[in-house]
Amino acid sequence: MTRTQRTFSPVDGSLYVERELADVTELEHVVQRARRAQAEWRRVPLAQRCQLARAFVERFSLAKDEIAKELTWQMGRPLRYGPSEVRGVAERATFMAEAAPGALADIDVGPKPGFERFIRRDPLGVVLVLAPWNYPYLTAVNSVIPALIAGNAVILKHSDQTPLCAERFFDAIAEAGFPEHVFQVVHADHAAIGTLISGGSVDFVAFTGSVAGGDAVSRAAAVRRVPIGLELGGKDPAYVRADADFKSAVENLVDGAFFNSGQSCCGVERIYVAQPLYERFVEAFVALTNDYRLGRPLDPEVTLGPLVRASAADFVRAQTREAVKQGARALIDPKHFAADAPGTAYLAPQVLVDVNHDMRVMNEESFGPVVGIMPVSSDEAAVALMNDSRYGLTASIWTADRAAALAIGDQLATGTVFLNRCDYLDPALAWTGVKDSGRGCTLSRLGYDALTRPKSFHLKLGA
Repeated sequence: MTRTQRTFSPVDGSLYVERELADVTELEHVVQRARRAQAEWRRVPLAQRCQLARAFVERFSLAKDEIAKELTWQMGRPLRYGPSEVRGVAERATFMAEAAPGALADIDVGPKPGFERFIRRDPLGVVLVLAPWNYPYLTAVNSVIPALIAGNAVILKHSDQTPLCAERFFDAIAEAGFPEHVFQVVHADHAAIGTLISGGSVDFVAFTGSVAGGDAVSRAAAVRRVPIGLELGGKDPAYVRADADFKSAVENLVDGAFFNSGQSCCGVERIYVAQPLYERFVEAFVALTNDYRLGRPLDPEVTLGPLVRASAADFVRAQTREAVKQGARALIDPKHFAADAPGTAYLAPQVLVDVNHDMRVMNEESFGPVVGIMPVSSDEAAVALMNDSRYGLTASIWTADRAAALAIGDQLATGTVFLNRCDYLDPALAWTGVKDSGRGCTLSRLGYDALTRPKSFHLKLGA
């Protein structure tokens, strides 16, 4: 019996795309094709694999306008921001192609009389990439392109909210000239994917998504000890010291909290401000937030679109209501944003003060346009609050004192420490998290480590 996946647009609730779902038998056939293709692909010279990756960037970038429109309809991001995701894909894929020769080169372990010794990086085989909807191209490219460059075959399963994103990857990779079946796309439900993983059919799983989703992947992978990489959630903090560049801190933190309607794993969800700046900071933060325009994201003037679905918006509304009942004050009047409508995916941004860590809005991932702001009396108090979380993806420090920022950063349990910026991913740096934010890393030269296995060569020379 054929089963169908249906994607409804958060823009207007309409049915946007339908796709047939593959069953476990069909998925196994996909893996078999991938294995046959990978046996040949791994023998293709690295320089040629890198060149094909660059050709992918060229082909993908040609479709930027169509991709932007599809993104808006699938997940609600304002149309004006769509091209930035295409540029991000190009930046990351290009960097990983440039880094590959050094990252994948044989490792000479030093001389030993009568011997030659080195470590080679072998591809794993078949890599399954499970990508989410919130940054559907950027999260996928982190694993897809380096896995291919490393000599693996890749199977991409995208969120059921953004199925066309996987197909756009497929089209650009095929047009770039990659061999058939080295990269394949599947549409399948969680149960079928779980069975595929637990059966040990794939050699690595790269998952980006919720903590609950990561736990499900971990359980399935544990059955046959399939290695995994997990990029999960965040409750990312920011600390504004008294010596911060005030204007820059306000502007960047408003953007860090509300870009993509707050639907970012590394979005800013809690802010701690030095007491002398606190009242002034909150006033400026609220004023700038009120400049946002919430509405239909196809309008080029709109800067804040709907959340991915009404249930996600309702979750944020519930967090906010609960915090207010516990004593928080909401400083944004939703009526200022005409498109805000309870029961829909359209949700006004919200700024909360008089918050504390007993409130869910300060300790549970919101993944929406709400942020809590607290005053702090010292660096020590800020560090304690920033670390008081089950998550640890990124943290930002806003100060003119580099030495102080490094001292604070060394104390933070986080994957990335930012100074005077936030909500940004540099492909030259390892993208990683601690605690419930994940396991392993993508991007940078280190990103190739999880996608390859070391093979030692110990050669005795002469008789």
